[in-house]
Amino acid sequence: MNLKEILGDARKVVICGIGNENRADDAFGVVVAEKLRKTLRNPDVVVINCGEVPESYTGVIKKHEPDAVIFVDAIEFGGKPGEIVTADPEGTLGSAASTHSLPLRVIVQYLKAELKGCRFILVGCQPGSTALFGEMTEEVKKSAERLAGLIEDMLKGL
Repeated sequence: MNLKEILGDARKVVICGIGNENRADDAFGVVVAEKLRKTLRNPDVVVINCGEVPESYTGVIKKHEPDAVIFVDAIEFGGKPGEIVTADPEGTLGSAASTHSLPLRVIVQYLKAELKGCRFILVGCQPGSTALFGEMTEEVKKSAERLAGLIEDMLKGL
């Protein structure tokens, strides 16, 4: 995964963590967002904990006029628990987010119409468990830590 290549020359970035903290590994995106909110200190990078309703944050995303938006979520793609993939959020993986009310591809289509030239990236993690009130699995916890560190290092020099 080379997010730097995907982001290209983006100068303003919004990171949207998506997930349900009450459903074990589905909290992946939220955990990554919260870690980044504590460590990233760049006014050109905005981190949003969208919870289960990323569609509720389209106004906030548009307000920041980003060049790139990174969605971070637990998605079912048949990988090993904790495995990370990058994808086009309008593609088939963008439709795989099952616990959220509106498909990510619909949100991205709307934002693309509003934010001309903005890039959209989905970074997904294969969950091991999405049990209600379950604990996050070790594999997914480790992946959340690694991804947060990778994004932090990549965006520090933005």
